[in-house]
Amino acid sequence: MKHSIHIAIAAFSAALSLTTQLAWAQAAAEPRQDLAQLKKTAEQFLLTQANGLPGEVRVTVGAIDPRLKLPACPVPEAFLPPSSKAWGKTTVGVRCNVPSTWTIYVSAQVRVHGEYIAAAAPLAQGQNIGPGDIAKVKGDLTNLPSGVITDASQAIGRTAATTIGLGAPLRQDALRNQQAIQQGQAVRVILNGDGFSVSSEARALNNANEGQLTQVRTAAGQVISGIAKLGGIVELAY
Repeated sequence: MKHSIHIAIAAFSAALSLTTQLAWAQAAAEPRQDLAQLKKTAEQFLLTQANGLPGEVRVTVGAIDPRLKLPACPVPEAFLPPSSKAWGKTTVGVRCNVPSTWTIYVSAQVRVHGEYIAAAAPLAQGQNIGPGDIAKVKGDLTNLPSGVITDASQAIGRTAATTIGLGAPLRQDALRNQQAIQQGQAVRVILNGDGFSVSSEARALNNANEGQLTQVRTAAGQVISGIAKLGGIVELAY
């Protein structure tokens, strides 16, 4: 009886060992994902996301743990996780949907080296900005606040909405268009159409910067709206 039990135990151990060996062999034979391809996928994704940014884009993707053993994926897909951004220090996800399902996250940094507009001298609140008040500066745009101006034409002719220090980057929200219309001012209302132009006198009912919608009262007492322009002009849309 004992001899039979020993034989059964030996047979079970041999079968278990064979099963384990077969599992190891199958795992070893299963194609593994090329980690270098995943880094390339993340890099190309970030380069595509940065397309159109004003400057030279440089992408650096962090290392992937070489101990990571992932089943091979024919078409790995990169994506931005929630709260991640496409520039500066960020995180990129790479996932596989078929034939296996897995997701990894890779650290990366996107630098955009280009020109931006800075104050060439201290600017007082309400000061009109001319060509001599600004300078072009080169740097990593991803380290600057959002809304930084990169084209001088977006700053010249506008006014500082707040005090701006020497060398400070000019932001869109720190500038405003010049005041074009003052309340009570006599203005000329112009209506341009296809092959014709009509103008009349009116009086402004509110202050307005260039490009803003404003209201005027005509000599006949009619209140109409138009776009404020420099020189006391209000343009009506036809």
